[in-house]
Amino acid sequence: MIPHRGVNDVDEGGMALNIQDLLLTIPGLLIALMTHELAHGYMAYSLGDPTAKASGRLSLNPLVHLDPVGTLMLILFRFGWAKPVPINPMYFRDRRRGMMLTSLAGPASNFLGALVSSYILLQFGTGGSVFTVMVYYLMMYNIWLGLFNLLPIPPLDGSHILKSLAPYGSGLWHFAHQLDQYGWLILMVLLVFRVIPRLLMPLANAIQGLLFALVSLVVI
Repeated sequence: MIPHRGVNDVDEGGMALNIQDLLLTIPGLLIALMTHELAHGYMAYSLGDPTAKASGRLSLNPLVHLDPVGTLMLILFRFGWAKPVPINPMYFRDRRRGMMLTSLAGPASNFLGALVSSYILLQFGTGGSVFTVMVYYLMMYNIWLGLFNLLPIPPLDGSHILKSLAPYGSGLWHFAHQLDQYGWLILMVLLVFRVIPRLLMPLANAIQGLLFALVSLVVI
């Protein structure tokens, strides 16, 4: 899932993108979503689960990862989601470890994509050309998608990571599983009242600055 917000595009009045800006964001959005879902699928496949491959989801075609309702929500309400990659933890030798690694793979791939994007920006300049603007949006969406999905709220990846880390039968384990029935409601409330953008904005800006600092060490 990804909120349709940019690292520097969120303010108290909402996001004001014109048609040209919107068109420039589409490639970055599609690539970030595709990378995220592919990472889930390939990690599960490497751990013995063939479900994603059998479902045709190990594909570089971003269209197979789009959810019709999630895409409509993205257009109408500025947040949405991709079609979740089908995972069957029964194939994992260690189910808790398998689910944790599979869940981590999505956000990790986005942060890696953001690192590569920041390298391209610093290597080829940060001017206002169409190319650099598109790469900037790619970096921006990767950062937001990675952070957003680490929130421990169902059905986001962070909730699966929390379940995997919580000791079986503990209070935290029961709490994490009880959240499942309220996850969507919690997300809707937090998004409507703009809690999530305000929460993630400082983290997103910090990560962006850190990426540029790291890349600047190797860019000639």
